[in-house]
Order: sequence, then C-alpha cells, then structure tokens
Amino acid sequence: MIEIKPYIEHAVLVGLITPSQPEEKTKEYLDELAFLADTHGIVPVKRFTQRLDQPNTSTYVGEGKLEEIRQYIVAREQNQSVSPKDGLYSVSETVCTPIDIVIFDDELSPRQIRNLEKELNKKVPSPEGRSGGVSSPVRVIDRTILILEIFLQRAQTSYAKTQVEMAHLQYMLPRLTRMWSHLDRQRGGGGTNRGMGETQIEADKRVIGQRIALLREQLKTIDKQMATQRQHRGKMVRVALVGYTNVGKSTIMNLLSKSDVFAENKLFATLDTTVRKVTIENLPFLLSDTVGFIRKLPHHLVESFKSTLDEVREADLLIHVVDISHPNFEEQYEVVEQTVNEIITSPQPSPQERESKKDRKPWERVSSLEGRRGGGSIPRIVVFNKIDNFTYTPKEEDDLTPVTRENYSLADLEKTWMARLGEDCIFISARNKENIDALRALMYDRIKAIHVKRYPYNDFLFQNYEE
Repeated sequence: MIEIKPYIEHAVLVGLITPSQPEEKTKEYLDELAFLADTHGIVPVKRFTQRLDQPNTSTYVGEGKLEEIRQYIVAREQNQSVSPKDGLYSVSETVCTPIDIVIFDDELSPRQIRNLEKELNKKVPSPEGRSGGVSSPVRVIDRTILILEIFLQRAQTSYAKTQVEMAHLQYMLPRLTRMWSHLDRQRGGGGTNRGMGETQIEADKRVIGQRIALLREQLKTIDKQMATQRQHRGKMVRVALVGYTNVGKSTIMNLLSKSDVFAENKLFATLDTTVRKVTIENLPFLLSDTVGFIRKLPHHLVESFKSTLDEVREADLLIHVVDISHPNFEEQYEVVEQTVNEIITSPQPSPQERESKKDRKPWERVSSLEGRRGGGSIPRIVVFNKIDNFTYTPKEEDDLTPVTRENYSLADLEKTWMARLGEDCIFISARNKENIDALRALMYDRIKAIHVKRYPYNDFLFQNYEE
C-alpha cells in the first residue's frame, strides 16, 4: 500500500524595524511568528527584515526589499541558492523546496495584499530567455490570518467553530480577491437595455454577508444556552485561569481538577473554554481554563470569543499564569493584564445578559459581574510557572556593566515580585509538580475569603468543631 504523506508548506517571514519597534523586539516578534507557523504545520525557512520609519502603504516593505524577497522565492523555485559573497544565485547541491507562503508580522491592508501578490507572482524574463517567475502562486498572509487559520484548525466544539468562522469571514470580507471567473461577463436586465449586472466581487461579498448573518444568529442562540448554564452555577465561587498562550494553563488545570484537558507545547493548544468543579479540602469552586492571549491579537477575534470573555468577566478570582522561563515574561505579563482590564471594564452587557439577569432570584443578582461593570478590579493570584526551565547568567565580580534581565537569578525575581505583589504570587513547576500544594493552600485562603464575604452566615465549612 502506498503511503501518501501530507504536503508541508514552506514560508518566508517578513518584519519591520521601526523607531517604535527596535531590532531586538522585531527578532522576538519573528520568533513568535515562527512558532505560530510551526503550530499551523508550516515550516519557516527564511526571515527578511527592513528598517523603515513606517510600513509602506502600498507594499509594506520598500521596492528593493520586495525585489529581494521575490528573487529568493524564484531561486528556491529553480533550485538555486544565494551566494553569501556577491548575492548572486548559483545552483545548489541540495534540492530546495519551493516557497508557498510569505507571512508578514503586521496586519496588511487589502491594498497591500493585492500589490504584494501581484509583485511576488509576476513573471519577468531572464537574460537567458527563461521565465523568472514562480510556477505556482505564492500566497501572502499576515499574522492575523495565520492566527485565524490556527483557530480554525484547533476549534473543537460547535461554539468555538462558529465563533472562529465568523471572525475569519469578517476579516476576509474587505480583503476578497478573485475566487472564480464565471461572473466576469454577467449582465442584468432583458432585451437590449441590459445593465452591468452583478460583478464577481459583489457576489462574493453578498454570499459572505449572508453567511455572517446566519452565524450571528447561531451565536445568539448558543449565547442564550451558555447564559442559562452559567445561571445554574451562579452560587459557586468562580475561578478563571488566564495568561499568555503556551504558559501552562491547561497543565495546571489538569493538576488542580484531575481532569484530562488537552495540553501541548504549541500556541493556542486550548480554544474551547473548559469548566470543572474542583474541591480543595472541603471548599468547592468552579475552575475555568480560557484561551491564551498573544501580542498583536486581532481585537475582533478577541470579541468573537465571547465565552472566554464572559468567564473572565464573571470570575471571582483570576489565576494569572506567567512563563517565568521566557526571556520577555514581563512584557507578556503586561499584555495579559492590559487585555484582562479591558475585558473587565468593557461596555454595557449584551441583551442576552440582561435577559438572564431578570430571571435570577434577588440573592443571585448580586453577582461579581454587575458590581464590576463600573471599572472595578478582580482579585488575582500571579502564578509564575516553568521554574524548572529558568536559566540565568550570573555576573562576575569584576564585571562593572549594568545588570540586565539575564543576570537575575530566580531568587532575585522572587524577592522582586513578592515585594511588588505581596503574598498574591507564587513560583511553581506544573510539569514537575513543584509547589503545587502551596498553590492549593493559597487558592484555598483566597476562595475562602470570597465565600465568607458572600455568605457571612454560611460558615459551617470553616468551623472547627471540638468533640
């Protein structure tokens, strides 16, 4: 039996070095973009960067850099490689795989996508008379489209699939290109007075607009169902795991709830919100695992994941998980904090939320969600995970250069963050189950305080009876 292996796409990554985004930051963003590509099953083979004050409005990069990218793609297509000395092309000894995709680190406008595809796929005759273009079209995408495709690939439940599909269609609607040609010469009317009729792009927009309207109605129905589900669990204390993508939220979820939530060392391994009932000692509560955040995450995509947003809004306690082993974990921490604060202080609740609140009993209407709509804050515990992967470079005694992030030990960071956050932070290793008992004890104290405040006369769980 012949085994058919799936075709693996190869990509080129493109980023800009700007006054607001220095070279180190651009390199970090491209590393993250390469991780996203690997998560989607795409192999990045080359990176291109250019210094510009701002992105080119027509082609994102300059003409020279765009031509360099095109020549590299043509060389790969013709099994050539770039000489490091003179930049000329020479025949490679090894077989080169062609480039299928060019991924840009920032969001591209419809005009930029159209111009980039035209320039990268154009055929220019060579001096020898051969065609200098590529045989198969090269696809141009940006970080947003890549994230959307990952979401489409990893969504499991009908709710997540519907959310992702609508976000994808909303993003692609203004970026439609020629999808077919059978409407090129369509004309309207009858007899001799025929109008121009419906153009191809107009038909595409109409079809996608109808699909978006259908998905929106489906989401309204699902939102009502999920609001009803949240109603039934309104009396229990709710705890939500939040954090940057790939920091170990699902692993911590499995440890605390003894469940089997999918966890993998890839970005956006979890897209579907998982809620489990957890009991620490004699105190039950609800623990939610939410989708991870990322830098440059499209705002409309965040809004489409209403289930995750609702779990964060309605949480009584947030467990903010941070990957302490990441070189720029401080920036990841700030990105998540900013995103969470925007979610908490979001505008008025939706009509579905208002309807669900009307059916609640008076003692159930005093929820954390209603009390925080004015811009309040949700108590949180910061969990620094992956201490087993933490590394640092100690400074020598005679080294008088300024101390950098790489020179701080784990003990130094513990002192710094303990001084900043007090007792609301803890350092653990979920993989090695290190300090997990301390995390449970800290969560128990915080959840107990919330429970006692909410039910001041229901203290039978915490009384010490003497026999």
